[in-house]
Amino acid sequence: MSMALVLALVLDAIAGEPRWLWSRVPHPAVVMGRAVGWCDRVLNTGSARRAKGIGAVVLLVLAAALTGAIIASLPLGWLWQTLAAAILLAQRSLVDHVRAVVDALRMSTTEGRQAVAMIVGRDTADMDDPAIARAAIESAAENLSDGVVAPAFWFLIGGLPAMLVYKVVNTADSMIGYRTPRHEAFGWAAARLDDVLNLVPARMTAALILLTHPGRGGWAITRRDAPLHRSPNAGWPEAAMAAALGVALSGPRSYHGQTRDYPWVNAGGRRDSGADDIEKAIGAMWRAWALLLAGAAIIAVV
Repeated sequence: MSMALVLALVLDAIAGEPRWLWSRVPHPAVVMGRAVGWCDRVLNTGSARRAKGIGAVVLLVLAAALTGAIIASLPLGWLWQTLAAAILLAQRSLVDHVRAVVDALRMSTTEGRQAVAMIVGRDTADMDDPAIARAAIESAAENLSDGVVAPAFWFLIGGLPAMLVYKVVNTADSMIGYRTPRHEAFGWAAARLDDVLNLVPARMTAALILLTHPGRGGWAITRRDAPLHRSPNAGWPEAAMAAALGVALSGPRSYHGQTRDYPWVNAGGRRDSGADDIEKAIGAMWRAWALLLAGAAIIAVV
């Protein structure tokens, strides 16, 4: 699996998400989203919604594992697993989305708001330039973990079946894992399982960032500030990125017109982040990717 992962990481970095392909056939992430949406529409009704949510997650996990096992059992299974892994990794597409914010912000604040709105869920209409930059950097750090390191980790652990299980659980968490009246009970299982599956990868991501940015007190800052995040996992790559760049992240922001007074991560860092800092975050993502690639290659040859 290690050499297949090496090839998949390189292929994803080169090809990214070819529009000519995904404009003709649905991307696996889209298929997963449709499956989660079907579960939400059909099962998230009436009473016993937590039990139904647990059942939905079990169905999604079994379907993902079975799909991965079938693909792996095909002739030239290593090849199909490699191609599928490359499709499910998101380094290149994540970089492209974050760089779009850089380009837009350098043109105007308004265009920066529009670009960052494509990758974050918070309110963007009243953001100034530093808020836009912070949002982009936070998204880069969190999605480096969710979209690259975690899928790669689970591929190493259990091949394509494990990677697909992770991706479908992560998709479910992003769609139904919210504490809203509709999803607090039904999405409970998806949110908790996603927390478990990201426990190691989130900390791995922080380590990859810090190992490629030595000598900045990043380990101490990360250990101190990661627990400040509302997520048990997202705080780790976010705090590591803040320390690596020397900027303050998180802090107050607005969701659905309501201001949330979140604590600052790396509060002593600069709070005037801009396009150049987003560019540095992209560089940090590539450094982390390179170290991940090197680790997978070493595992493959020993």
